[in-house]
Amino acid sequence: MTSARAATPLSPGHRGEAAAIILPMRFDNLRVSPGISPIENRLPRAQPLPKLTTELRALHEIVRASGLDQRRFGPETYWTILDPILASSPALACERVGESAEDRPLRMVSFGEGEMAVLAWSQMHGDESTATMALADICSFLGRHPEHALVRTLSRRLRLYFVPMLNPDGAARFQRHNAVGIDINRDARRLATPEGRALKAVHDRIRPAFGFNLHDQSPRFRVGDSGRMAAIALLAPAYNDQPEVSERRRAAMRVCGVVRRAIEPLVGGHVTRYDDAFNPRAFGDLMGAWGTSTILLESGGWPDDPQKQHLRMVNFVGILSALASIADGSYEQVDLALYDGLPPNGRMVSDLLLARGTLIAPGLPPTAADVLIEYDDPLTRSGPTIVEVGDLADREAHETVAASGLFVIAGEGHGAPDGSARIGPGVPADLVLAQDPAGEVVVRRIGPD
Repeated sequence: MTSARAATPLSPGHRGEAAAIILPMRFDNLRVSPGISPIENRLPRAQPLPKLTTELRALHEIVRASGLDQRRFGPETYWTILDPILASSPALACERVGESAEDRPLRMVSFGEGEMAVLAWSQMHGDESTATMALADICSFLGRHPEHALVRTLSRRLRLYFVPMLNPDGAARFQRHNAVGIDINRDARRLATPEGRALKAVHDRIRPAFGFNLHDQSPRFRVGDSGRMAAIALLAPAYNDQPEVSERRRAAMRVCGVVRRAIEPLVGGHVTRYDDAFNPRAFGDLMGAWGTSTILLESGGWPDDPQKQHLRMVNFVGILSALASIADGSYEQVDLALYDGLPPNGRMVSDLLLARGTLIAPGLPPTAADVLIEYDDPLTRSGPTIVEVGDLADREAHETVAASGLFVIAGEGHGAPDGSARIGPGVPADLVLAQDPAGEVVVRRIGPD
């Protein structure tokens, strides 16, 4: 990190805000060239793109389903985009497998005539849509390129079943839980939700050999003990609380290795292993107990990718690479070291730290204080909330603003009805960073959108 400097004066023509002094973490300016792993990658040297990765990345530009450029979209929008793709191909079938708590349809897409069944489900948390976009792209590839060698192989050897957007009520609100407020991924044991019951019924009907549990995780996770953002986390979940690894789970570990090998050149040094503590309420864990080799894929964050379009492509490449290895059996030869060597999901860091400024609030004396902020949506930096105020010199943040000599001024949103100030943990941020205590020379505003 660079040392703090005085704030830059206003320049002619500037729109009333002075420049902030920002101390970014090292990943902020990350750029990955094709086939090149970034600095600090755990791989010993730059890795060439695997042939299939190269082909699939190029194919994604061609088959990418249009209309999903934003990661917030409702079920009606999604199926309006996917239905024409399904209708254009006799190889793709779609059926209704249940209804949500609010009676929205739960739909499953199927493809292939092989002996081995593979199930993939996404967005059981309604605000985790990256893989849902990728599944639309995969359907587009399977339906519109029937002569492609990989499509023919998958069709002959596998039966693919996709349940995108398992939580349409949550997706309509872009919230984690379903309409009743239940986390569907914590309903595998009780099966109290219609969405959970539908997924279990699908599993029991098709008896998949492999399952892909597709999620998004917080972009605040770091890679091991580094400062790098975790882009993708993988896991072959435990199926009980014993320290044993069955052949079924070992197969999932090898498929995770396939995914890692395929995507490392695209997000090199930013792939982790998710926490493997057994959860007896979680679908991914219990799928293993029910006889399925389960692969968890969590999409985290990537620089300059607030709508997760880069990670959408990475999902496309990773999932299809995994399916190819299952279809031809090549996953069986994958070295388990690829999985065992994954660094764990590390610590989580906050989003914004205003460091060493002077806090100004109505009715209170000026106070030297750091202010730590987290956003409701870290990727789009919307919905800021104060996490902590005080001496935070030891706290980390994705972005640190060196505010020495500047004033952090509480806005109207921090006023209570009695005229006192409301500043502290859990309070929505409405702050102005300024060069003067009156807030006339503004450096930055942090507040309601």
